[in-house]
Amino acid sequence: MIVPEPAKSESFTATRNACKMCTPLGACLAFSGIEGCVPFLHGSQGCATYIRRYLISHFREPMDIASSNFGEHAAIFGGQTNLEQGLANVIRSYEPQVIGIATTCLSETIGDDLPMFLHHFTSKYADPTPLPHLVHASTPSFCGSHFDGYMEAVYALAKTLAQKGQTNTNLVNMIPGIVSPADIRHLKDILADFELDYVMLPDYSERMDGVSWDDYQRIPEGGTTVHELQTMGSAAGSIEFATTHHKSKTAGEYLQSEFDVANHRMDMPIGIAATDRFFDTLEQLSGKPTPGRHQMDRGRLVDSYVDGHKYCFGKRAILYGEEDFVIALAGFLSEIGIVPALIASGGKSGKLLESIERVMPDPSVTTIMDGVDFEEITDAAMDMHADLIIGNSKGFKLSQKLDVPLVRMGLPIHDRMGAARIVHLGYQGTQYLYDLIVNTLLDVKQRTSEVGYTYI
Repeated sequence: MIVPEPAKSESFTATRNACKMCTPLGACLAFSGIEGCVPFLHGSQGCATYIRRYLISHFREPMDIASSNFGEHAAIFGGQTNLEQGLANVIRSYEPQVIGIATTCLSETIGDDLPMFLHHFTSKYADPTPLPHLVHASTPSFCGSHFDGYMEAVYALAKTLAQKGQTNTNLVNMIPGIVSPADIRHLKDILADFELDYVMLPDYSERMDGVSWDDYQRIPEGGTTVHELQTMGSAAGSIEFATTHHKSKTAGEYLQSEFDVANHRMDMPIGIAATDRFFDTLEQLSGKPTPGRHQMDRGRLVDSYVDGHKYCFGKRAILYGEEDFVIALAGFLSEIGIVPALIASGGKSGKLLESIERVMPDPSVTTIMDGVDFEEITDAAMDMHADLIIGNSKGFKLSQKLDVPLVRMGLPIHDRMGAARIVHLGYQGTQYLYDLIVNTLLDVKQRTSEVGYTYI
């Protein structure tokens, strides 16, 4: 069943723990996956500070985010002067190839016309030195979540930079959604195993999980190149892990409508069934069978399902996070015999219920909540008798209150190391998540038993 968003009483507090993050945060993450790109926020300095803090504590990597640094004058009279000065300073100091410009609540509320501002800036500063590519994404935090901002930025990158050329039948656009750097590296390995050329949009696998530096790099190495972005209109097809975002505002749907690049929208490949669909699509696009190493990974995963079924079957889980992420995890949990008793998201696409019904054999056993925060999730979870909580580290207080273990997945994870190195996708990622879940259940059984099992 789906629980409608509760009516807010007069005592409702705006500072409750949200089950989402701000829209421009997602845009900054997407822009960080472009080579030579500096994320730039048109708004106050505090927004950039907050987003840097969140992303740095999750990825454990330094990150610069520029800002037009609104003050009182800009808030009243508009931020065009601040924007132009900020862009000029970034160009001079960083020499970027791309500047990804995301708006904030303040600039959107006062009605700043960013396309007009950028047109004026381009005509004013283009000579004698060519400007970097300026990519604008509209991302007010009063409308949407970090996932919406991420998707808006990816869409803006494709719309601004993709060009039509002669179709390359061996080229695939891979648009993975919000995943870990390790997931992106794994996807690149899979595409290489199918001998496919690809454009990964975005690719922050090195920038947000890199090596130690001898000297500070203002723009870390790595990312999707501008040239690669320009070739996206020539691909034989796109694979997009996004089923809840509005079709008219996804990069894959834009490339299909503008350049006739067939778009394959699908759930994130977590679990055997979803990963099978992903590999079937790769077989179709490449004309090649699934390589033996991945067939073996699948076989080992099936075998582990059999081995661990007795520990999982009938257990109940509380699941929360971005809508596409919880949909994929709900399908996976159903595969291994765990009942998703509560599925919750801060997103408001309106597609969560129908998507859960599509991936679960019996959604009637599940309470589904969208557009909610952790106070509402906690109220709903009190009588769920859950064995597990699955989601990011923002659910830690819920875990404490219910005395139920939290299995950390997704974004953000602030209280553990290695978030950037979690593989969620494919047969390998599913294997990791499955082992993590089963071992968490075994740990609880071992610690709470009066017998004190040493062999389970």
